Amino acid sequence: MIPSSLPSKAETAKLAANILLDIGAVHLNTDEPFTHSSGLRAPTYVDCRKIISFPRARSLLMDYLAATVMRDVGPEAFTNVAGGETAGIPFGAMVAERLALPMTYVRKKPKGYGRNSRIEGLMREGDRVLLVEDMATDGGSKVSFVQAIRDTGATCQHTAVIFYYDIFKDALAKLKAEDIQMHWLCTWWDILTEAEGRFPADTLAEVKLFLNDPTAWRAQRGFPTEV
Repeated sequence: MIPSSLPSKAETAKLAANILLDIGAVHLNTDEPFTHSSGLRAPTYVDCRKIISFPRARSLLMDYLAATVMRDVGPEAFTNVAGGETAGIPFGAMVAERLALPMTYVRKKPKGYGRNSRIEGLMREGDRVLLVEDMATDGGSKVSFVQAIRDTGATCQHTAVIFYYDIFKDALAKLKAEDIQMHWLCTWWDILTEAEGRFPADTLAEVKLFLNDPTAWRAQRGFPTEV
């Protein structure tokens, strides 16, 4: 079913942030910071993969994501929806279902055998593709996925995510330079607003310090500041 209505952007962000908090997808630990995939330490971690195990939560979030894209870009903007390997694959499938469009997925790198393709499923030259992922940090992986899509002769100018960090100052500029526009439901700032009372005040204060300047936060605590 194609969702036809959507709360305002501010209300959508609030609802999405609360859903992530309610299902335990938001993790904060200032005593033993997490190691992210980059190898850098942080007191924050959002596990969007958890969404797939909560049917009502995932249904609402996918409705919001599909409707957000249609509101921002238009109902006839796309002919194909691609999920990014691996976390974006289930969400890409669910958004494609809501938009009544074919679904494909994009590998992080060629699989090394067979056709050695990064695209799985049917993507045609001239397709207008929406890239769907679970989250975005600095935007780097989006550029790689979009390039793989464009290598097929399809176009891809939009990516949609459930959660966007919104702490890396050049992330959107990096995407814009590649002619990519990103759409999202909520950010760390939305989550922190809704997290009041759910976590200790000193934990939230420490997390705000990190989000405002991750490099300085790591340096002050003796963690590596780059990989």
